[in-house]
Amino acid sequence: MQTIKRPTVMILLLLAILLLAACSTAEEPAKEEPAHLEKAEGSEFNLVTLTERAAERLDIQSELVGEQETNGGTAVVVPYSAVIYGLNGETWAYIRNPGADSLTFVREPITVDYIEGGLAFLSDGPPAGTDVVTVGAAMLYGADTGVGK
Repeated sequence: MQTIKRPTVMILLLLAILLLAACSTAEEPAKEEPAHLEKAEGSEFNLVTLTERAAERLDIQSELVGEQETNGGTAVVVPYSAVIYGLNGETWAYIRNPGADSLTFVREPITVDYIEGGLAFLSDGPPAGTDVVTVGAAMLYGADTGVGK
């Protein structure tokens, strides 16, 4: 059996270390941003477009804005979970951008008249039939406004 001399072992060890170092400094592939922002045409708000992976991770869910009969007539209602509050008491809901990819959302101002049970009754907001985000809206708001960056 042949014995490997100490200098040979040291050289082999040094080569292995250099190879490992070269592998760890190789450029990693660019990570895809989970959300892309662009100004919504004719609005002060952004269009927030999520990647499919981000939408799945956030478990984005939505429901249609509805109408409900009240003592004063018909009211527009959204699930209370769709309501987002700003620092100064502003209220918004995220809607799927009409006519766009199902992963594009835009923040829309709403005015909550009152809350009853799990519903927010609106005096101003999107019309009945509009698709509003009910799960994941807070995360959309964070992506939209840069919170957590």
